[in-house]
Amino acid sequence: MAIIDKPSDYFNSVLWTGTGSSNAISGIGFSPDFIWGKGRTNADSWFMVDSFRGATKHLRSDSTDSEYTRAQDVKTIDSDGFTVGTDDLVNKNTTTFVSYNWLADTSFSNDASSTGIGTIDSTGSANTDSGFSIVSWTGTQSAGTIKHGLSTPPRLILVRARTQDDGWYVWHIDYDASNNKYQRLEIAGGLGAGTHFWNDTAPTSSVFSVGTSTGTNHSSAMLAYCFADVPHYQKIGKYIGNGNANGTFVYTGFKPSFVFFKRFDTGKDGIIHNNKTFPSNQAVAKILKPNSNAVEADTGNIDILSNGFKLLSNGSNSNTSGGSYIYYAIAENPFVTSTGVPTTAR
Repeated sequence: MAIIDKPSDYFNSVLWTGTGSSNAISGIGFSPDFIWGKGRTNADSWFMVDSFRGATKHLRSDSTDSEYTRAQDVKTIDSDGFTVGTDDLVNKNTTTFVSYNWLADTSFSNDASSTGIGTIDSTGSANTDSGFSIVSWTGTQSAGTIKHGLSTPPRLILVRARTQDDGWYVWHIDYDASNNKYQRLEIAGGLGAGTHFWNDTAPTSSVFSVGTSTGTNHSSAMLAYCFADVPHYQKIGKYIGNGNANGTFVYTGFKPSFVFFKRFDTGKDGIIHNNKTFPSNQAVAKILKPNSNAVEADTGNIDILSNGFKLLSNGSNSNTSGGSYIYYAIAENPFVTSTGVPTTAR
């Protein structure tokens, strides 16, 4: 697979300050297919919008609320960003905001009975180069398989019912070899278990599996975001905390622009770092928690390095001795480009 020399062509974060009036947010570099954002200085919920469902259809990563329509939140998705309306959630006057933005790019529609791929029809949008897809299907509450649109097996999947008040169910390759474990994105919880979530089956290069649970296969509109490893660009894995300030080093093979991690052997908050609100390599970093409406905090201790990231505290959310953590990281730069140019730490 070719090295992605410019990761910001596929993922980019953007900052803005609210005005209270309709405001075009630009500078992403592409038309985003998935927008995940929050007010940094305002204790309000997250917003999650994608091009497949439409700009005004919102979900929240810190809530079990079903999909809702808000005409004055994200109003349109544009060629280089998006336009926000007058709602405080996205544009409160003088509040600073951040959004993380992914490119999916290519639409697909799969009639499972005709193609022989999966057992449940699905539609969506995918980018096989960057290992990201958006998938929608109508649940059956019977075990089945669903085309995810990627060329390699996803290592992280976020699933939820769109029109039901329920949570985000997270599958991660490192939870358990039995593939019957899950976490919830919207709470600070550890692992749950049951054969009825993923049908005890790992994703393949073409499909992922769901069971009979209403959380992953309700008899209504369902949604999944799928992420696969891409060398030099995107890495999904786990690390074990060492419990000291000279913390665990996590090798990714690139300098990260975005890092999400969450402890899974017990219930703790998820943590997000990004290179726009944390632009220098300092010990104390800005963090947001995807399961919380809390404002941005200076409580994340992390170094962003040329080939990974290093934890610099023994906090239970990030580096408890023996603690098990999943992570998802996206590159700012590959460690070495396709032309042999190395990157550097900040």
